Amino acid sequence: MNISIFGLGYVGAVSLACLARDGHHVIGVEVDQAKLDLIAAGKTPVVEEGMVELVRDVVASGRVTVTTDVGAAVERSDLSLICVGTPSAPNGSQDQSAMLRLAEDLGRALARKTGSHVVVFRSTLVPGTVEDVLKPIIERSSGKREGVDFHVCFQPEFLREGTSIRDYDKPPFTIVGANAEAPRAALRALFGHLPCEFHATSVRSAEMVKYCCNNFHALKITFANETARLCEAMKVDPFEVMDLVCKDRQLNISPAYLRPGFAFGGSCLPKDLRATMHFAKTRDVDLPVHGAILDSNRRHAEHAIAKVMETGKRRIGMIGLSFKTGTDDLRESPLVLLAEHFIGKGLSLLVYDPEVELSRLLGANRRFIETHLPHIGSLLRHDLEAVVEGSDVLVLGSSDRGVHERLAGSLRPGQSVLDVVGAAGNGPLRGRTTGLCW
Repeated sequence: MNISIFGLGYVGAVSLACLARDGHHVIGVEVDQAKLDLIAAGKTPVVEEGMVELVRDVVASGRVTVTTDVGAAVERSDLSLICVGTPSAPNGSQDQSAMLRLAEDLGRALARKTGSHVVVFRSTLVPGTVEDVLKPIIERSSGKREGVDFHVCFQPEFLREGTSIRDYDKPPFTIVGANAEAPRAALRALFGHLPCEFHATSVRSAEMVKYCCNNFHALKITFANETARLCEAMKVDPFEVMDLVCKDRQLNISPAYLRPGFAFGGSCLPKDLRATMHFAKTRDVDLPVHGAILDSNRRHAEHAIAKVMETGKRRIGMIGLSFKTGTDDLRESPLVLLAEHFIGKGLSLLVYDPEVELSRLLGANRRFIETHLPHIGSLLRHDLEAVVEGSDVLVLGSSDRGVHERLAGSLRPGQSVLDVVGAAGNGPLRGRTTGLCW
């Protein structure tokens, strides 16, 4: 394939070298003449393990050329990888000035090209940038239509400085955000041989995945370092603790708890976080990330409250009350928090939870509900249909599919359902609910 690469920093330079190594003809495009001169001389513009030998070999092969001419690079290639920098502006926003200028240049180049072309953005971009900002610029500058005369797509890269070549050859996955089969097919031809899964998705999702991955990496590093500071104060070996934490592949290093849903509750997580913050404070250890978790969890519950209040309805029904479907544990259940708020606002409230039987509640569980919802007995109904009949807005907090099926058959036309657990999206209620964040 004939490929042009715009921007020869870490991502662009490594991509250029690896693609040329794999047999493609690559044109490197840069505004920095010093970088172009280095590559033309067979030298690497970035310090990276293996790059000295690789750049020397691919330049000697004749499969690499460099230029500052955008038009010539587009004309002589079938696909362009856009790897220009998107640094932080002083206010923390993304500085897209170089990307915007390049979009104008790409449009002018495409205006003179007769064949189709695929533009692949690999630079980290704020979700919506490709479709809402860059595509219109290219269309306006070229006088052509995306999806007809050319294609734009987004393919996030997952290269770490210091191990970029190894990461290029063995990525965690390949993600392509595109609106047509042509760019997906082109990138599958280019990267489909790599030993990883190939995922096609929307452009916006692909843009967001890059941010989500980087933020998650930052969160993991900070979590481990905060834990290390706490371990030091407690005279515990932090390496031993984190090594053991990582041995758990069912809950810790796994997809568990990484699905969007409702706030957490129960008898373990809230109290253990509070205890952690207390004994850290007694030893003068500051844990900002740990300390923000409970507040963020509370705000997620408040988001659900706001969604219900925005309806303006006053008769509320709650399907599910315990912190986890299949249990009768009401301790620190975020659904109880919702019920408290609705009662406090003077709204009419009915509750259905097949697992919650007041006469069976014992110990701390009973004391909790007596403190937070002392009149729970007057709110509970043993009949789901009675709650549906007496409510204008229903909050679905149960993951029980049997409950979903019964609920679907009982709903009145126009009745509002807020799904706070992400449980009904693919079930019998599909199309009849509003999701909490989805």
